[in-house]
Amino acid sequence: MTRDEALFEFLLRIGDNTVVLSHRVSEWIGHSPVLEEDIALANTALDLIGQTQLWLGLAGEVEGKGRTADNLAYLRDAWDYRNLLLVERPNGDFGKTMMRQFLFDAWQSLMLGKLLTSSEPRVAEIAAKASKEVAYHLERSADTIVGLGDGTEESHNRMLEALDDLWDYTGEMFIGDEVDEILAGEGIAPSAASLKAEWEELVGRILNDATLTVPASNYAHKGGKSGVHTEHLGFILADMQFLQRAYPGASW
Repeated sequence: MTRDEALFEFLLRIGDNTVVLSHRVSEWIGHSPVLEEDIALANTALDLIGQTQLWLGLAGEVEGKGRTADNLAYLRDAWDYRNLLLVERPNGDFGKTMMRQFLFDAWQSLMLGKLLTSSEPRVAEIAAKASKEVAYHLERSADTIVGLGDGTEESHNRMLEALDDLWDYTGEMFIGDEVDEILAGEGIAPSAASLKAEWEELVGRILNDATLTVPASNYAHKGGKSGVHTEHLGFILADMQFLQRAYPGASW
């Protein structure tokens, strides 16, 4: 695998994370518990789709085959996506949605922090813009986790259930492969495993404040980088890609 092939794969992974999660979060619009949350979740989804435009736009340039960010986001099949399985998990209730957001925000904030010093200038530029948005996402999701976890008996139990359901999917974040090795060697991106200790410290501290205990689990790797996804991504893509596939090349 060449440097550019590895960089293209990495950019797909980062961009696929944000496009899939943005769609999941946007499913709450008009259905949130209160208007304030409706607006906050809509803004989070918009931030994520904006990041997608940058990551997948650069991926198209690196690939050099004329594919745009829209082409990569809307005209691939499920097996070609490289997102973490965590971000495609169903929303569930509000607590589960925010737990998923928090676990991802913590990882994304650390990844972007490392990418700020990437030897690839365009990667560093995108990371600088995205990191400002993600800092707010993390602050908000962490505050929500603490508020619900250390809230009523019902909210505490729901957050425990959400953590139990999602925890095993976080292991995938820290399993490296040839792409990670090449980019780490070039100083473009950190190795996957290098983020684990700091992520566990950050997440553990917030969960402790929320009176939530990390589940006793196998912390499993459940796929994703290999392009193997659950059935959930198929439903997401059916919604995301309808317009482009029904009206190819449509413009406003």
